[in-house]
Amino acid sequence: MSITIALTDQDKSTLRTAAYGAVSLMAAAGAPHKGIAHGSIALTSATGLVGHVLAAKSRDIHLPGKSVAELADQVLPSLTAAMSLLGEQYPGEVENFRGTVAVAVEAAAGPGKGEPGPAVAAMARKIIAALDAA
Repeated sequence: MSITIALTDQDKSTLRTAAYGAVSLMAAAGAPHKGIAHGSIALTSATGLVGHVLAAKSRDIHLPGKSVAELADQVLPSLTAAMSLLGEQYPGEVENFRGTVAVAVEAAAGPGKGEPGPAVAAMARKIIAALDAA
C-alpha cells in the first residue's frame, strides 16, 4: 500500500523541524550522546504519514541558534504548529506524531542509567507541553 501525502513542502518542513528539533533540544540540554542517537532512531522508526515525512531525505531542517533559548524559541512553537497542522489535515496522525516525538524524547533522556539530570528532565517536560498546547 502506498500512502499519498498531500502536505506542502513547508508543512513537511514544519513536521521535520519540530521532531528533529525536539531531539536537538534534548542534546542542547545535556542529554547523553547515546540517548540522542536513540532519539534519532526513534524518529526514523515512525510509521504512517509521520514516518514517511520524517524518513524523507531533505535539507529543510534548519535549527540556527547560539543558545538553548534561541533553539527553544524555534522548536517549541514548531511542535505546537505541527500538532495543529496534523489536527486540521490528518487528525488520525496527531497521536502518531505526538507518540513518536514523546518516544524520541524519552529515548534521548538517557538509555537506562538512572534518572535524567534536572535540565534534561525540564526540557522533556517543555517539549511535551508544546505538543499538548495545540
